[in-house]
Amino acid sequence: MAETETKKKIKWIPLESNPEVMNKYVHKLGLSSQWAYTDVFGLEEELLLMIPKPIKAFLLLFPTSEAHENYTKIQVESIKEKGQEISPNVVFYKQTISNACGTIGLVHSLANNRDSISFEDGPLKRLLDKTKALTPEERAKCLEEDDDLAEAHQTSARMGQTRAPGEDERVDLHFTCLVEKDGSIYELDGTKPFPINHGSCDDFVKGSVDIVKKFMERDPNNLQFTVVALAPKD
Repeated sequence: MAETETKKKIKWIPLESNPEVMNKYVHKLGLSSQWAYTDVFGLEEELLLMIPKPIKAFLLLFPTSEAHENYTKIQVESIKEKGQEISPNVVFYKQTISNACGTIGLVHSLANNRDSISFEDGPLKRLLDKTKALTPEERAKCLEEDDDLAEAHQTSARMGQTRAPGEDERVDLHFTCLVEKDGSIYELDGTKPFPINHGSCDDFVKGSVDIVKKFMERDPNNLQFTVVALAPKD
């Protein structure tokens, strides 16, 4: 291959927003069986009370509509102009693999909760240890080179209840992750240039619900939103 030739972008099969699939995926890689992902059936308080506590992260699957893209462009430009405070304890991975947003979301939710979640020796713990002190771009490179993760992702992506799209099919849905770190809620989306600090919060669940509702309000005619929570296994 000539040095000037552009490196071919790595592509994976999209992961379904399905807690059963996600749990088999991460438990196989070494997440403690005491923790699991669970469906959020609604944003009303009585439905949120059904989820075991403490909730450590939310994964939001949303449509990548024109409205979302326009908002993101304005949001990123505003932050670049005004700046934002990011805790040094936030672990952020850039996404360089097509259709890997589901896995990036899972990794973000786990990497930012290592103080309270345990892992068995295995591919997941090795990845988190290896990438802990790296830059977001260096972490992305590690993900590209992690054969165990790639194999587990591809296997899990084929286990969903719906037909898995091909690697080259256009997918108009995307995962992002919400976590609390040092008193603020962060939106972690590897396709964005940096984490998004949504401000301080006294209640992670309530604050996250407000953020999810804003996603929905920006695209009120679209019903393709799903939310999954990382919580103790019931």
